[in-house]
Amino acid sequence: MKKLMLNRRCIVAVALFAMHCSLFISPVGAQTADDPVIMKVANTPVLRSEFEYSYNKNNAEGVIDKKTVEEYVDLFVNYKLKVQAALDAKLDTMKSFRDEFATYRDQQVRPSFITNEDVEAEARSIYDRTQHMVDSLGGLIHPSHILLMLEQNAPKEADDKAKVRIDSIYGALKNGADFAELARKLSDDKGSAQRGGDLGWIQPRQTVKEFEDAAYALQPGEMSKPVKSPFGYHIILMQEKRNFYPYDTLRTDIYRFIDQRNIREQIVDRKLADLSKESGVEVPVLLERRANDLSEDDMDLRYLIREYHDGLLLFEISNRHVWEKSANDEAGLKAYFEANRSKYKWDEPRYKGMAYHVKDKKDVKAVKKAVKGLPFSEWAEKLRTTFNNDSIIRIRVEKGIFKPGDHALIDQKVFKRDTIAKPVEGYPIDAVYGKKLKKGPEEYTDVRGLVTEDYREMLEKQWVEELRKRYTFTVYPEVLATVNKH
Repeated sequence: MKKLMLNRRCIVAVALFAMHCSLFISPVGAQTADDPVIMKVANTPVLRSEFEYSYNKNNAEGVIDKKTVEEYVDLFVNYKLKVQAALDAKLDTMKSFRDEFATYRDQQVRPSFITNEDVEAEARSIYDRTQHMVDSLGGLIHPSHILLMLEQNAPKEADDKAKVRIDSIYGALKNGADFAELARKLSDDKGSAQRGGDLGWIQPRQTVKEFEDAAYALQPGEMSKPVKSPFGYHIILMQEKRNFYPYDTLRTDIYRFIDQRNIREQIVDRKLADLSKESGVEVPVLLERRANDLSEDDMDLRYLIREYHDGLLLFEISNRHVWEKSANDEAGLKAYFEANRSKYKWDEPRYKGMAYHVKDKKDVKAVKKAVKGLPFSEWAEKLRTTFNNDSIIRIRVEKGIFKPGDHALIDQKVFKRDTIAKPVEGYPIDAVYGKKLKKGPEEYTDVRGLVTEDYREMLEKQWVEELRKRYTFTVYPEVLATVNKH
């Protein structure tokens, strides 16, 4: 029997530090004796509270690479310089930035529009609607049943047989047989059968109509005649009837239901819509004003919102100046590699090539012929289109740059080690093709990951040096000495 139960990127991590205001953020309060200016970056004052928030957040317990305050100053200044560069480039005016930032900011302030009283009122409303529906349709019932299952559209012979059997059970019950005992022995509803046919409390529209109509017609203690439903034949015994449960017994479940269905957000939407209608102010403006008001009194919220704001700017400006260039500047990567070849020498030879496995001996030479003279980066596509371009997989290939110990077959055939290569099922013939590199990589693509990382570090260093020349910054040591570390 069925039952109805009540029932663009997240990149804050990129922002290693917080601060700086823009269009969506209320300005930092003026300097006070309790919160003096600790530095100026690009003529913008930074209060000690900003630096303390950033320092303590990024040097909390559990952080492996903790910095002293003095060590952290350089990182913080570099961060502020990058954010200033992003602001000067007007990246904060891009629609994509404004939309993404507003979405995050709104997520932080939307909960402030809902009160405990609002949630309680919603819970009461849900309860009242459910109570009215249940009680107006007859309340709750507590039936037991014995079910003889019958497939829908069952042949007449099977239906007749089930009808004779259910009538026999009904007769036995009328003659004094124990309902629970017969349910345990004969009912095809094995779940309720274990409980003597007990179905627990049921509310209106929770079961099929045929069963419900018959059950709600019974009074406590009454038993129905055999009733046919889409499940088969039932005999129903009514145990109890009652009105809907009291609110206090369901309050916890209703609150859980509200959270599971995200109804709190719906309450906020309604309240914002009402406020907007009353004030004539659009919802986005209401949210921005609330963020500014809350930030005045809640420093942590103020800096959390700024952290995301500046993180988005940092991501965009760093992507343009460093990350995207280091990943896609092929000429720059090649030049960097050629100028720094000695950094990438290997302490032991590598094998640049492939181990492959074929079914037909003729394919051993065919594979070598197919890739001979091609750049290493084009081997895989050439082999795929030549040998595995239809439903028949002619070859299996492991391609790469291998050091001793990486691949048993290459160890055996190239490095002449005493190893045993495990056969590839269905491909009994093994071969290798490529070249041994004794001194180091022959081109930057052989160590692309390492070169890209080093090239990125170089670009980052050059960019920071350029920013430090472009902008002025001053740190006040006497204020730095008063930073509260916790």
